[in-house]
Amino acid sequence: MRKAIVTAMMAGLLGLSAPASAQAAGDTAGAFDYYVLALSWSPTWCALEGDARNSPQCDRPLGWVLHGLWPQYERGYPADCTSAARDPSKRETAAMSDIMGTTGAAWYQWKKHGRCSGLEGRDFLALSRLAYDSITRPAVFRSLPDDIKLPASVVEAAFLKDNPGLERNQITVTCKDRRIQEVRICLTRDLEPRKCGADVIYDCTLEDALMADID
Repeated sequence: MRKAIVTAMMAGLLGLSAPASAQAAGDTAGAFDYYVLALSWSPTWCALEGDARNSPQCDRPLGWVLHGLWPQYERGYPADCTSAARDPSKRETAAMSDIMGTTGAAWYQWKKHGRCSGLEGRDFLALSRLAYDSITRPAVFRSLPDDIKLPASVVEAAFLKDNPGLERNQITVTCKDRRIQEVRICLTRDLEPRKCGADVIYDCTLEDALMADID
C-alpha cells in the first residue's frame, strides 16, 4: 500500500530539473539514488544547540524528531539544488512542526535537501511524513526514568527489534560529543528499507553514550 501511495505521489514529478543555464549553480533536482531518513534525539540537539538558541522545540517533551529525508547518491549526496518546483507554503511548513520540532526546520530541510528530490514542496513534506510514520520509534526510549549511558548498539538493536523488516546494513546510529545523536535509515524512493551506501553506514561505537531523558 505504501509503495502505491508513494508511486502515485511521485508520478510526473521526479525528474524535474532546473533550466540548463542554471544547473551549474547546484546539483540536479531529481537525480539521486535513495533516501536517508534522519531521526534526531531531541534532548541531544537541545543540549548541544537548541537551548542556546532558545528554540521552542526544547520546551516540548520530544523524543525522536524528523531531522530530514535526504536524497542520496550511492556515494555522497546532492544539496542546494536549483529546481523549478514550487516551494511549500508557510502553512505547510508549519504543519510539520509536530514531527520536526519547529516550522523553521521544515523550511531549512526543504531548501537544502527537498529541492533535490524533484518534488513540489508540499509533496516532499508529505513524503517526509510518510517516511517518518513508516518507522516505529521504540517506546522504551520515551520512558527513560533518567539520563542513562548505554552502548550505541543498544539503540540500533531496539530499532531492529521494533521494525522486523529492517536489517543491520540499512540503519546506522550516530553520536556527537559522546551523546546519542541520530538514527539514520536508508530507504528506496518507494520508502522501502535498503542497504546504506558505504559513506552512510558508519556506526557510533561508544559503549557509554549519553542518552538524556525526555523532560
